[in-house]
Amino acid sequence: MAPHPTSPTALLKNDLRNAALARRDGLDASVRAAGASAIAEAVMAIPALAEAVIVGGFWPIRSEVDPRPLLDRLFARGQRVALPKVTPEGLVFREWKAGEALVPGRFGLSEPRDDLPPLDPTALIVPLAAYDRRGHRIGYGRGYYDQAIARLSRNGPVLTVGIAFSVQAVEQVPAEMHDQPLDHLITEAGAVPLNRT
Repeated sequence: MAPHPTSPTALLKNDLRNAALARRDGLDASVRAAGASAIAEAVMAIPALAEAVIVGGFWPIRSEVDPRPLLDRLFARGQRVALPKVTPEGLVFREWKAGEALVPGRFGLSEPRDDLPPLDPTALIVPLAAYDRRGHRIGYGRGYYDQAIARLSRNGPVLTVGIAFSVQAVEQVPAEMHDQPLDHLITEAGAVPLNRT
C-alpha cells in the first residue's frame, strides 16, 4: 500500500523522484542510447535471468532506459517476453512477440492487446525513477510494481532486475514495510554493488 500522498515519506519520495527524473531528462539522447545497449549487455550476464522462461519487460516512456535492446537479446536467447498492462486490479502481463503492434494505454504507455493471454513472469525487468545502493527503488508513485512483485511472488520466487541510469542514484530511498528491494540493479556502468546491511 502506497503512503498517503501528503505523508512526510510520500513528500520526500516525491522530491527525490522529481530530482532524479530531472537529472535523467538532462541526459543527451545519444548517451541514453549508448547506456541502453550497455545495460542490455550487463543484464544478459545475470546467470539467474537465463533460467527464466518468461521475462516481464516494459515499453519505454519519456527519458527512461530503453529496454528494447534487452528485449531483442532475450528473444535471440529463446526466452519469452511479457509486457504489462495497467488495469484497475494492477499490472497484468501479456505475452508479446517482436514486431507485434502495441496499443495506447493509460499514462502514455504502450501496452499489449487485451486479446493476448495473460502470463505470470518469473523474472521482471523493472523501471524506476530513483534507486539507492541497498536495492530500494522509487517508482512513479502508484505502487504498480510493488503490487505486481507481491502478487507474482505468491507463485514462487521472482527475480527482479531494476534498470536505470547512474544519474538516478540517491543517497537513501525512504523504504517502507511493503517495499521489496530489487535482486539486481544495472546501470550503464554495470551492476550496482548492493549493500543489504
